[in-house]
Amino acid sequence: MSNYGESNGDLNVHEKQLEGHDLGENGDGSGNGVILGIDGGTTSTVCVCIPFFPSSKTLPKPLPILGRAVSGCSNHNSVGETAARDTLEEVMAEALSKSGSNWSTVHAVCLGVSGVNHPTDQERILYWLREIFPSHVKLYVRNDAVAALASGTMGKLHGCVLIAGTGCISYGFAEDGREARASGAGPVLGDWGSGYGIAAKALTAVIRAHDGRGPQTMLTDKILKAIHLSSPEELIGWTYADPSWARIAALVPEVVSCAEACDQVATKILVDAVQDLALSVKAVVQRLSLCGEDGNGSFPVVMVGGVLEANRTWDIGEEVVKCIQDQFPGAHPIRPQVEPAVGAALLAWNFLMKESTENCHS
Repeated sequence: MSNYGESNGDLNVHEKQLEGHDLGENGDGSGNGVILGIDGGTTSTVCVCIPFFPSSKTLPKPLPILGRAVSGCSNHNSVGETAARDTLEEVMAEALSKSGSNWSTVHAVCLGVSGVNHPTDQERILYWLREIFPSHVKLYVRNDAVAALASGTMGKLHGCVLIAGTGCISYGFAEDGREARASGAGPVLGDWGSGYGIAAKALTAVIRAHDGRGPQTMLTDKILKAIHLSSPEELIGWTYADPSWARIAALVPEVVSCAEACDQVATKILVDAVQDLALSVKAVVQRLSLCGEDGNGSFPVVMVGGVLEANRTWDIGEEVVKCIQDQFPGAHPIRPQVEPAVGAALLAWNFLMKESTENCHS
């Protein structure tokens, strides 16, 4: 599997996409207006601004990025609706400013936002978007997993995506448009393959080792050192002082380090996480019959998120792929070459082109 942009030492993906491309009549690529793509997660929110190419059947390669902005969490389940809305509006405004564009030049917006789990979530976001953009702007709101899938398939909605970062979710589309998801309900409802889930189990193991309910583990010293505490008793106050998901999930590298040192408690936490992540993919594949009638059909599995990109000796992503391919040998793992925000922009462009084609034929 190949990695995308910011996870390695190469030139960042958005810089790569700017290289060597004529950006159009005005020199900024925005002569025909722009499209915004947003990837809104529990840890951060990214917005990219790309040119709108109304007469092109295919987009140029590399895809020019006119502006890019990053802000904080936009998951309304994590920070509340007001803060999530403020973050999304801020990141869009900054991306437009960097591109030299403004709200009136936007043709379409696709928001891939975590926490969008029901049509009412979509309707709520669409309502306030309509207060920002002119009425001609096409607006699309989907779960962030859909944008992540599009980043691996370059805008085509087919196959399955597995996201494992602070949170986790598996989402898939069949060729006929049917869709299915598994996990993604948050840490309280069992997303134990997520960064939060892994770290929460590790914190629990430290407390259990301290009070005698569980075995001793290297996790105790490793985690206490990482967060600058001197005893397990202090862990309780540290955890509840700010129980934000991203803050807890940041401890995953300590768990991986302990597993690499053969700590049995840490190893079991990671093995369980691998099984949970693989199970979420298997559930989606089976519900959509992505593997075909014989179980050997080929389909993409887009792998996104920091938990899957560890590149360590104990590689969670590679172990998940092995589990999936044991049951579905036709599963083809993909590390996206563009970030999910670009996937969202590609979706917006594809949706626009599809609507344009349908209007021509009606």
